[in-house]
Amino acid sequence: MLPAVFVGKRMDPQKALLRDLKRAERRRRLIAFALVAPLFLFLLVFFVLPIGDMLRRSLVDTELSEVWPRTTALTKVWVWDRVSEPTPEMYRALAEDIRQSAQERTIAVAARRLNYALDNGRSLVMNTARELRRQTDEPADWRARLIEIDPAWGDRKTWIAISQAAGPFTDYYLLTALDLERNEKDKIVRRPPERSLYLQVLGRTLLISATVTVLALILGFPVAYLVANAPKRIAGLLMILVLLPFWTSLLVRSAAWIVLLQDQGLVNDMLQALGITSGPVRLIFNRTGVIVAMTHVLLPFMILPMVATMKAIPPTYMRAALSLGAHPAIAFIRVYLPQTLPGVGAGVLLVFIMALGYYVTPALVGGADDQMLAHFIAFYTTSSANWGLAAALGVLLLTATAILYMVYAKLVGIGQVKLG
Repeated sequence: MLPAVFVGKRMDPQKALLRDLKRAERRRRLIAFALVAPLFLFLLVFFVLPIGDMLRRSLVDTELSEVWPRTTALTKVWVWDRVSEPTPEMYRALAEDIRQSAQERTIAVAARRLNYALDNGRSLVMNTARELRRQTDEPADWRARLIEIDPAWGDRKTWIAISQAAGPFTDYYLLTALDLERNEKDKIVRRPPERSLYLQVLGRTLLISATVTVLALILGFPVAYLVANAPKRIAGLLMILVLLPFWTSLLVRSAAWIVLLQDQGLVNDMLQALGITSGPVRLIFNRTGVIVAMTHVLLPFMILPMVATMKAIPPTYMRAALSLGAHPAIAFIRVYLPQTLPGVGAGVLLVFIMALGYYVTPALVGGADDQMLAHFIAFYTTSSANWGLAAALGVLLLTATAILYMVYAKLVGIGQVKLG
């Protein structure tokens, strides 16, 4: 039946049809949006906002300005003329702020913040607070009094550290993550070798992740090929074996490798029984243990995308190549292998990105020289409460991952990265 009339006239059937089609399209879009909205909200709350907060914490620094407002206000003026000495007003404001923060029991916040940038910064602040608590008089020269308590207050580097922490924004955390710092002349220089750490850790993280990815690809490709081309019953059994590790906790799987790889473990006993080694080989709490355990944990994530891609490849292609006289190896390399690249690319990308953020496995089976960047992020987040540096290291890892992904997408093509 045609739509009802309005204004005393019957609507044109074509216009009515267009109107109904637009209404149906709007309804379809609303239903689609309602279905996607929970996922969008989840990503916004648990992915976008935490990353945004991480970026903010790496640049925002308000701890010291909230505890020492007078001192930080004066250092913001002095920051434009650091060739001169700190003024008497700056020393007086510092003494007043230390006394007040000690009374309000917030002195530990200032001590912790300065300890990031100064050696023994915590001791400097806390000892000064104790001395000022004993001395109740008001000296004419606060500079002399503070330097008498600790000569470090006369060092320009101390005041540079205070001005860097004056907020509300700072580049201190990002510079530290890049093994850089500001010297007494406020110039960005490379940190001394004994204090340079994080770029080396980033390189170690990339190296371990790349090694694990290559090993997972080498071990996973034959398994994926077998699962994709085996009879249905055998393929189902093999798929269960591939998924079996997911039924066990990551912590348990990592701890199991400690039992297997220890000096008296099953692997060393087998090597000695076969005469390959004359004694126990150190396989745990070093780089070898980290790579073996991480490869085992991440191997299914390499296999599954490749299986999905290989199952979609028609077997007639290989039969056609063989019927045209191609050698089986040549047919495999030139016909079959290129069609598996989408699954290989997805598996490589997935395993590499997951390996970059690994923390539990290296912490359990690795040594002190095998900890990855995630270990330091967790340490500064949970142990030392240095959220700024933890956020800066997170930004460093995020940036490195984004750069590598863009390079990968440029070389392989994002359209080639599929899960099936």
